[in-house]
Amino acid sequence: MTGIELKEETIFTWGAPPLKFGAGASDEIGFEMSGYGVKRVLIVTDPGVSALGIPQRIADTLARYEISSEIFDGVHVEPTDDSMNKAVEYARAQGDWDGFVAVGGGSAIDTAKAINLLTSHPGELMDYINKPIGAAKTPPGQLKPLIAVPTTAGTGSESTAMCVLDILSMKVKTGISHWRLRPTLAVIDPLLTMTLSPEVSAASGMDIVCHAVESYTARYYTTFDRKKPEERVTYCGSNPVSDLWCEKAMSLIAQSFRGSVHEGSLEDRSNMMMAATFAGMGFGNSGVHIPHANAYPIAGMVKDYRPAGYPQDEPMVPHGQSVSLTAPEAFRFSFESAPERHLKAAEMMDPRADKHSTPSEQLPSVLVSLMRDIGIPNGIGGVGYTEADVPDLVPGTMKQARLLATCPKTPTEDDIAGILTRSIENW
Repeated sequence: MTGIELKEETIFTWGAPPLKFGAGASDEIGFEMSGYGVKRVLIVTDPGVSALGIPQRIADTLARYEISSEIFDGVHVEPTDDSMNKAVEYARAQGDWDGFVAVGGGSAIDTAKAINLLTSHPGELMDYINKPIGAAKTPPGQLKPLIAVPTTAGTGSESTAMCVLDILSMKVKTGISHWRLRPTLAVIDPLLTMTLSPEVSAASGMDIVCHAVESYTARYYTTFDRKKPEERVTYCGSNPVSDLWCEKAMSLIAQSFRGSVHEGSLEDRSNMMMAATFAGMGFGNSGVHIPHANAYPIAGMVKDYRPAGYPQDEPMVPHGQSVSLTAPEAFRFSFESAPERHLKAAEMMDPRADKHSTPSEQLPSVLVSLMRDIGIPNGIGGVGYTEADVPDLVPGTMKQARLLATCPKTPTEDDIAGILTRSIENW
């Protein structure tokens, strides 16, 4: 013992799963899973990815190593508590599983995390969901092996320790966050993204942007009060390791995001897959803040918006769109807390951008220009909200205490209302 009483935090944590990256990597999942001694695996996916035949190809690679598998393709795009509960019920009804493979976007990977948790240990979703919505119970032990295979370049869920879902009765998004949820292995195969539509590439790519920039501008870990080991959370604030991953992600975004949407070459898609994973390694440890906190009620309270490139059977705001819609205004708000970080993020995101005469406008202008180029809706008005909806959206944002705690400048309800109101249109 040092005998020194430490009042400020001096410790940060960082973790990420092992990674296998490259064209054709998904053909080696059978080999990878065989190393865990499993015999029976559930493949978790959604109907669209299943129709492409990717899960069946993975089942075939498992069979070559004498691992039996079943495909569950009932994942709901933008999962809800209802869809996750149905997935868990299916998995429980089919008996014991030795491991899981998640194939798809963040929806499939997050659903697989919930299945893994609730088939490995007793309890229900609300037992583990973050406070103040759920009980935030700690998973009591290890989970089963989970290999995450992303088919979109966006969420970075393959490298994070959280899963996100809509609580239908509250019309709000929330999540479960604990290091035990982190996948055992991330297998990233850029070939799996070659069929993505421009609209999905744009929306999912904006999730990478916000992960990297929010993480980079998050409250620095040493500014928090000292925590006991059992109280230290996954989101510990920006730190030297997460900064490195976010910087690399932003440089890849500058190089390849627009090209991945407009031309879709393998090189650009590979770079965006790397950016998604690298940003996940950043924000999955440091945390995100206001744009993501606002995104949860924006997605949860959607009215009639049906985005191009996505299933049209019900209204939805894709996660990547919802996080981006208030980002320019959110970074105007947080600029004074860390001007140099906001300016550096703008420089890395677009090194060729003209310098704005007002420094606090530099990052918002870079983001607005990017969103205009790739067809992201113009603010929350573009997905159906008006100023009259703002009072209903604010409480959903304020419920995201875990995220708002990471903001370098703590917002009030009035601050959030102002950010939302000024985000009706972004240009």
